[in-house]
Amino acid sequence: MAQVKIYGRRDVWAPRRRELSDAVHAALVGAWQLPEDKRFHRFLLLDAEDLVAPRSPEYLVIEIVCFTGRSPAARRALIAAFFEDVAPALGLAAEDLEVVILESPPASWGIRGVAGDELTLGYRVDV
Repeated sequence: MAQVKIYGRRDVWAPRRRELSDAVHAALVGAWQLPEDKRFHRFLLLDAEDLVAPRSPEYLVIEIVCFTGRSPAARRALIAAFFEDVAPALGLAAEDLEVVILESPPASWGIRGVAGDELTLGYRVDV
């Protein structure tokens, strides 16, 4: 299980929401082998005055909230995919992208009426 929270400026990213979602999802599918149909993205787009950072207007923070279980190599591969594939596809400088992977045990999730550790997934999280 992985969910994505995308923080950025509304005036910059609202018109490019689909392009951004596609690039992020491609990185997750490629690096972590998530199924194509498992896209959970939340856009938290802010007015310019609500995102204060010493970066350009294109600055993005992407949080991946997921079950524990992925190896350090898998986490590094996902981060690399963001900087090698996602940033160039969106025309972003490396300085304008930050990626945070937040992991929690499956037992801390409630999904489809059960705790995450009781859920049967159709894909692996121990990549």
